[in-house]
Amino acid sequence: MPVPESDLVSDLVLLEEAVREAGHIARRFFGGDYKRWRKEKGSPVTEADLAVDQFLTNRLRSARANYGWLSEETEDDESRLTQAFTFVVDPIDGTIAFVRGKPHFTICAGVISEGRPIAGVVYNPITDECFRAGRGLGAWCNGKPIHVGSRQDVEGCRMLGDKAMFEHPAWSNAPNIPWPPMEIESRNSIALRLALVAGGTFDAMMALSAKHDWDLAAAEIIVLEAGGAVTTHTGETLKYNRPTAVQPSVVAAAPGLHANLLARVRHIKLPG
Repeated sequence: MPVPESDLVSDLVLLEEAVREAGHIARRFFGGDYKRWRKEKGSPVTEADLAVDQFLTNRLRSARANYGWLSEETEDDESRLTQAFTFVVDPIDGTIAFVRGKPHFTICAGVISEGRPIAGVVYNPITDECFRAGRGLGAWCNGKPIHVGSRQDVEGCRMLGDKAMFEHPAWSNAPNIPWPPMEIESRNSIALRLALVAGGTFDAMMALSAKHDWDLAAAEIIVLEAGGAVTTHTGETLKYNRPTAVQPSVVAAAPGLHANLLARVRHIKLPG
């Protein structure tokens, strides 16, 4: 169902105002003394994550009471599955970077409709870079339009991913193909990786491991509106707001480079 442009603009304004305000909370904790612990499955969480989550819950849900809610730090409420629109939030994407005092984390908030992102904001409160996009409205960073790069060749591309994965000896075993030289870097925040591809700072990002909806949804619409392509490693469209909010993998790049990357990885069978 088409969403009126005025509604999209209104949601984007709300999202950006909310994540920028949440950035003040994150900055108060960043580099300081705060509580931190491990979740049941071992991933880190801090009182900053929870403080930002609580703020965004109050700010966004009070403004859109009829929207569903999905957040990394909120107990899942499956009523979201019946809502026409759902907020998808990661209070701090890249908590490891946050704990280590590195400015490679983001606050992410997006809106999903019919399983796809229609609006999203990804904000790095330390560098004050705010990426945003709405379906059909283009992609922007701090008010300036952004676009993915033009590179098509894998060799020499600027890649965001796990360097050890690209260098694994298994790539020499057919039908795998060894990777050519690339400029490989990483960022703890998956959303930041996507946003940096959208802005053309990097050419591509790839993760051949499962990611959650809140890692990807807000950032995917930014890449798409910046002219890029985002799929699983087998070329499938990401489908959000399902009972299990997990995506098997993600590849993002300009369309030509994206196709060349998929040609190298789409045969791979990942663990179920």
